[in-house]
Amino acid sequence: MAVVVWITEGTWPACVDAARTHAPASAAVVLLHVSDHDVPGVAHGAFAGLLGRGRPDHDPGARLTDQATTSARELLTAAAERLGRECTQVERTGRVEHEVVAAAEGAELLVLARDGDRAHAGPRSLGPASRFVVDHATCPVLLVWPGSPRP
Repeated sequence: MAVVVWITEGTWPACVDAARTHAPASAAVVLLHVSDHDVPGVAHGAFAGLLGRGRPDHDPGARLTDQATTSARELLTAAAERLGRECTQVERTGRVEHEVVAAAEGAELLVLARDGDRAHAGPRSLGPASRFVVDHATCPVLLVWPGSPRP
């Protein structure tokens, strides 16, 4: 049995807490972070188009990729510490919603948090990527409300 926990900035503590509560002790837990490939690409395009053919070491796209990788590793490390049990950390890059659905294929459970309008229940409490994942995941989905992180 595998439980995939989608780790995103701002909502990951609620997802990890839900996994601690609902994942059986025998389940393999996978902490998943997905970086959107569009952000560095846009920065690189702006650099190439607006700034000309500057030095490659000044390309903001490469720096954004490095920063995204570092941030993802830090989030995954913090999530693993909070989980407090053996787990696998997976970092993917691509269209976020498609990567999450692909990573959850064959899982027994996918845990994610609402990331839209937190003031009201309903369809707007999910952002576009989360809505896609909920609609297209081929495994059961545990959707949690993000709250204030536990100490």
